[in-house]
Amino acid sequence: MSLSSAAASVRTRVQIPLTFADGYATTALAVTFDGLADGREHLALILGEPGATPLVRLHSECLTGDVFGSARCDCGPQLREAVERITEAGGVLLYLRQEGRDIGLYNKLDAYALQDSGLDTYEANTALGLPEDARDYTAAAQMLSALGISEVDLLTNNPDKPRQLSALGVSVREIVPTGVHSTPDNLRYLRAKAEHTGHTISLAG
Repeated sequence: MSLSSAAASVRTRVQIPLTFADGYATTALAVTFDGLADGREHLALILGEPGATPLVRLHSECLTGDVFGSARCDCGPQLREAVERITEAGGVLLYLRQEGRDIGLYNKLDAYALQDSGLDTYEANTALGLPEDARDYTAAAQMLSALGISEVDLLTNNPDKPRQLSALGVSVREIVPTGVHSTPDNLRYLRAKAEHTGHTISLAG
């Protein structure tokens, strides 16, 4: 889908003060959109003072990690890191409603149960008859276009994100790696991402 045939527009802009559990605080300009390709309520958070090529993070929603602090993934720590780094550099965090690599919350928890029996995060999805990663970033590209952003520095360890954005007409000037937030509970999950889909994650052992 080309951006020229699927333009989105800004719907609302509103300031939101953010405070995280560790005390870090900043202010975001939250932006909503009309006309997104998938019809979902994705959100852009503009942080700091974005320049001509802002630092951008595509963060897929993770209720268990972002809200409840689940240690089975690294989503919560990545969100916290991204907000601070983007505030410092100036840029945009796109909060995308793509729970569980877009298989949904209940399916993600079903996959967790299969992981407890020995499957990795990708094998569990496949065992459920679901895609390993169903995420499509067309809406993300639309959001950036609606904000007047055509070139980004992308904060990610996931090689699929710059590939998709580039194919959708967004120029990725630089890929900026995120930190590695490993714990005993998520180490197997992180290793699967590194080995199976080429995420740039350095893990000891």
